[in-house]
Amino acid sequence: MLYTLFIHNADPREAGINEDDMAPVKAAFESYAKALDDAGVFVTTQILGFPDAATTVTAVDGEPKIQDGPFADTKEYVGGVVVIDVPDLDAALAWAQKCPGVMYGSVEVRPTVLTWSRERQWYQP
Repeated sequence: MLYTLFIHNADPREAGINEDDMAPVKAAFESYAKALDDAGVFVTTQILGFPDAATTVTAVDGEPKIQDGPFADTKEYVGGVVVIDVPDLDAALAWAQKCPGVMYGSVEVRPTVLTWSRERQWYQP
């Protein structure tokens, strides 16, 4: 079953953390990704840009609306995602507990209920 791990964290720039400070964090995530891959459960991962680089598109009342910057005014945001393919929630939670993101934020674990591919169209993974 596919699960997405949403890594929530505060903006490191607000804490004065620079690229050199991020080196150990990047190394920890690389080790984590390699462990997931070695275990045969790794699907993909994406580290996302900062919220101020985001653009939000809505179509409330049928009218397209584009808003620059973060839509929600929060201290934490989704900094990245990891998608894994594991047998059940217990296995997903075990991998989430090993995620370096838990050391400075939180990791939300959510199952995939539907997915789409060119070959299969909509299906339950």
